[in-house]
Amino acid sequence: MSHAPINHLAVWSPSPRHRWTPERPWLIGIINLTPDSFSDGGLLDGPAAAVDAAQRMLDEGADGLDVGGESTRPGAAAVPEDEQIARTEPVIRALRAALGSGPMISIDTTRAAVARAALRAGADAINDVSGATDDPRMLPLAAQWGAGLILMHRRTPPAAEAYSTGYGLPGAPPAPRYADVVDHVKTYLGARAAEAIAAGVPPHAVAIDPGLGFGKSVADNLSLIHGTAELARVGHAVVSGLSRKSFVGAHAGLPQGHHPRERLAASVALCLEHLRAGARVMRVHDVGPHRAALDAAARAPASAADARAPRASDPGQLRR
Repeated sequence: MSHAPINHLAVWSPSPRHRWTPERPWLIGIINLTPDSFSDGGLLDGPAAAVDAAQRMLDEGADGLDVGGESTRPGAAAVPEDEQIARTEPVIRALRAALGSGPMISIDTTRAAVARAALRAGADAINDVSGATDDPRMLPLAAQWGAGLILMHRRTPPAAEAYSTGYGLPGAPPAPRYADVVDHVKTYLGARAAEAIAAGVPPHAVAIDPGLGFGKSVADNLSLIHGTAELARVGHAVVSGLSRKSFVGAHAGLPQGHHPRERLAASVALCLEHLRAGARVMRVHDVGPHRAALDAAARAPASAADARAPRASDPGQLRR
């Protein structure tokens, strides 16, 4: 695996109040307000439940929250803008009222009208899985509001997609083919980031997401994790969005028919690999286990020399 040196990794500022540097990993907890998300659809049925879930995530170490009112799982139908707004705007207002200005809040949508309502309600950033290609109003909106922006790579809208483990099955599309998946995604995201900057979005407000699980085979997803140092050369923070996805279960060798929640250990393991490769913004369902693992990894010595160096908290050092 190619490792990205810290000084080659970018800062992400999802809002004027937040500056996320690459010296540590940052965790975004997922707040799905959908009945049909692939692993947790229907669990949160209104603002009160969402606030409770968000508070638990923050207590467990989340730095931000990603609120979405439209499922992006393979096969999911598009949700009208007014319905997305009805699901997300009251929750974002409630989150901001209950939690104050501290945590970063992003809106997961490809529609500018939904993003505008979320920003008015107190959101800081926009997480657009279409890379801001679905709605030409999205980039000007982000620039106007000074909002952070996550731009993701995908091949097709969710309705035409399959799970990474489902390509080639009856009724599913064929497996995607890339000459070089890392170079393809790097080129695409570099172009999308350049267009955002040309529209007036500050460079430090842009983060890039390789779109793990979106139009990629299991092998493609693993190649993108291993190739994160190359993606980071685009000059923007890299987002890791692998939590509970089907390729994670396949890589771990879990049996067919398992529930996405059974992918926790494998999700944490691959998240650590993504950290080592250069990702610094982790979007996850299970905040506590990820925070514990990421913090332990951050405290681990970077070299054998570091491992031999005594620390003031080491029992041997205290006896000297």
